[in-house]
Formats: sequence, structure tokens, C-alpha cells
Amino acid sequence: MSSQFAELFEKTLHGFKDGDLVKGMVVAVREKEVVVDIGYKAEGVISLDEFSNPKGIQIGSELEVLFESFDDIHGCAILSKRKADRQRTWNNLIANADEGSIVQGKIFKKVRGGFMVDIGMEAFLPASLVDLKPTRNLDQFLGLEDKFVIAKINQKRKNIVVSRKDYLEKEKQQARSRKLESLKKGDVVKGRVKNITDFGVFIDLGDLDGLLHITDMSWGRIAHPSEMVKLGDEIEVMIISIDQENRKVSLGLKQKSQNPWESIESKYQTGTQSRGKVVNILPYGAFVELEPGVEGLVHISELSWTKRVSHPSELLKIGDQVDVMVLNLDKDGKKISLGIKQAQENPWSRVKDRYQVGDRVKGTVRNLTDYGAFVELEPGVDGLVHISDLSWTHKVNRPSEVLKKGDAVDVMILSIDSESQKISLGIKQLSEDPWEDLTKGLLTGLQMSGKITRIVSFGLFVELENGLEGLVHVSEIPGVQSEDLEKRFQVGDPITVSILHVDHEARKIALTCKNEVTTA
Repeated sequence: MSSQFAELFEKTLHGFKDGDLVKGMVVAVREKEVVVDIGYKAEGVISLDEFSNPKGIQIGSELEVLFESFDDIHGCAILSKRKADRQRTWNNLIANADEGSIVQGKIFKKVRGGFMVDIGMEAFLPASLVDLKPTRNLDQFLGLEDKFVIAKINQKRKNIVVSRKDYLEKEKQQARSRKLESLKKGDVVKGRVKNITDFGVFIDLGDLDGLLHITDMSWGRIAHPSEMVKLGDEIEVMIISIDQENRKVSLGLKQKSQNPWESIESKYQTGTQSRGKVVNILPYGAFVELEPGVEGLVHISELSWTKRVSHPSELLKIGDQVDVMVLNLDKDGKKISLGIKQAQENPWSRVKDRYQVGDRVKGTVRNLTDYGAFVELEPGVDGLVHISDLSWTHKVNRPSEVLKKGDAVDVMILSIDSESQKISLGIKQLSEDPWEDLTKGLLTGLQMSGKITRIVSFGLFVELENGLEGLVHVSEIPGVQSEDLEKRFQVGDPITVSILHVDHEARKIALTCKNEVTTA
């Protein structure tokens, strides 16, 4: 090239430098390149493959291109449309966007650690930011056109990192906000069971999840939400509260129907008999469900007329169907007291018809106490034989000395109190009182043989030949102190005594060993 020509080109290209964006006009389209006039007679060439639609290139159309350099050999400018587009996009990004901005793009290439995205220039999309959930099949995202959030801009290297995950999160949040704004308390909406936990069910309402707590699923008692729903079920629920600040929605299923306690007084008045199901058993009683949401307590004392119950499980188990009577209703406190025995005949209601004072009846010893024996006359009807009514002739210290639990015994009805449900019984009354006959010949000073039956701190109880029992006070035993009694005597030892005194009113016989041979 001559010096004059070179000088001309230098003047023509005055003001251009490598990397500048310049305007140009298409002056020719060749087989592999496009000729562009950028002014001052300095034409440039651009490879045809830089155009997305080569057939659409028209002569005379304007282009913005990037000036790369000048080819001294061919006397033309080396231009790039692709780099111009990227530079323009970069300039626009820097001028109009920053980290957090949303851009449109297309995933066009898979690279190590992620993808390359065409957003007008190349941007890197890490594999961890391609979707909301981790996925193994990354190839499914190739060719995907979507929006992305600019996660990071490196101006020095002109690098951009984008995130599709952040964009999806923003869309999800916005959709949730729109859905939240469209709902109001009391709305009945449809949803799908998304997750079931011990405390409730999460319902997908579309762009928003709501919690259906176990306590809001039924007016009745349920142990676990899975009793009512399963995953994937489509159900209708009511919006019972909305927490805009925490973006939470509480749902209700039972609220779609009337609270059964609102009409409770018309159904379960005191004295009403009903049928229910045992739903819980505790040491103090059993809870019976009369209908879903309505439960009452049968106290342990109201379980049976005829049995002494130490725990409700002795008579009931969960799931049992039972007849009950309403004993008390507290609507405000949502409490109902129930009785099972009241729904059955009380055996004490016919005691007066079945038993009369003076009747001799058979019974079974059910329990022994220090003061007497309880005898069952029939299921639910017991009577007490007091310790003083066990024998005419012997002083019984404990009922267990003459009776044992389960014994079949004959007794006499001494008194009946139906209201207090008490019957007094006697065993000794079955025979004539032998006291008068047996004590006729017991004169003071009469010597008799006997057998020691008990040793106490104040003396010895002795059974006489005639079967009566008397007391030898320690003061009537020569040379013996209280502490010596158990050393000198044993129960069962024979002994010779004399009658000291007979107290007919108190039915007591005082004996003495003075001037007698005390042991055989």
C-alpha cells in the first residue's frame, strides 16, 4: 500500500479504536460475508455466520457493529456483529440492570458445573440454581427458554452468573401473595392433601399451602389425621384464619358443619337415655361418645350396681357400645355426666319385696373386715354381719377366726335400709340364745376346768367346759405380772379356774385362779 493510500485510511478511520461500537450500512452480501460501510469510505466485513437469519439481510439496512481492527493487507475494517450485540447487551445490563434484576434467556450449552445461558450475551447458570429442587437429569433443561435472576456481575471479566431457581422462588412468592390476598376468613375452598403429620394435614390450595390441624378436622375424637384423609385426596375446607405477616393459612374441616354443642340441650336433657361408644378409659372413669364431638364421662362409681370396680377396664374396653343415662349437662363447660348403671335396673329397688326382717337366707362371704363380714345375698346386694352378731357364746376378736372369704353361710335379716342400701345380718340369731341356760349353775366359787384361748396384757381368756368364755384378770393369778403371762402360759393350755362373778347384762364371766392349781 502506498504511503498516500495509508494516510488516506488513517484519516478515514480517525476517531475509531479497537472495541468501539460504530454504525454501518450493508452494501453487499457475499457467499460467506457481509460488507458494511462504516463511513469515510472504510468498508468492513462481517462473517455471515454471525447473523441469526442470513437470508433476511438486506442491502441498505443499518447495523451496529464492533470495530475490532483494520486489515492493512486488504484495506478493510474487521467488524463483528455478534460482539457488538454482546457489547450492547453488556452496556445495557450495566446501565439498566444490577444483581437481582430479571432477564430473559435461553439455556444453550451444558458446561462443567452448570449451563451457559444466552441473555444477549453468555451467562453462567450453576446446576444448583437451575430449579427449585435438585435434579439428576440436567439434560432436560437444554434449550429451555425462561427468565433468570442476575445473581452476580463481574465487571472486570464481563462475567454474569444467573439463577433460574431465584426467579422461580420470586414467582412462587408472588403467586402465594396473590393467592393470600384473594382469600378471606370463612371462605370454603378446594385443596389437595399434600402431607400428613401427627398434628395435622397440609393442604395444597394452589400456589399456597394451608394447615388443617387435627383439632379442626372433626367435632369428634380422632387419634391421627390419617383416619380421615389420605395423600392426594381432594377435599373442601374452610379458611378459619389468615396470618398475612407470616403468610400462613389455618384451615378447618369440622367448621363446615354445626357445632353439636349448640343444640345439645334439645338432645341430652338430664334423665335422657342414649347409646354411645367408649372412646377412652382412665382410672377414674370412661369417656363415652354420644355423637361426633359430644362425649360424656361415666365416673367409676356410676358403672355398676352389682360390682365393686377398682378400674373401669374391668368392665369396659375402648370401642364398646353401651347404654347410658344423662345425669348432668353443663353446656357452657361442655361437660356431660353419664351413668351406665342408671340405664339398668337397680337391684336395691326390689330389696324390700324380696327380703323381710327375720328371713333366713343364704349368702356368700364376699369380704372380711375388723368389724364384721360382708355377705352377698345376690349380685349387687350385700349385707353386713357385725362381729358382735357372729356368736352367742364366744367373744370373736376377728371375723377371720370363724369365717373365710367365699364361705357359703346362712344368715338372718336383722334390718333393711333401702335408701342407704344397707342390710344388717346375723349368724348367731339363727339359734336360740343359750346364755341363760349355760349360766344357771355358774355360782361364785364354782371350780371348773377350761382351756386358754387368748393371752392379752391384762389376763387370760378361758373357754369353760360348757363352751362359754370367761376372763381371768392378771390380778387373779397369784405371783404373775402382766409381762410374765406369755412366759408362763400358752394358748391351748388346760387351766383350772373358779367362778368369780357372772355379769348377765354385759354377758361377761369373771374367773379367778387364786387358791387353784393354775396349770395341769
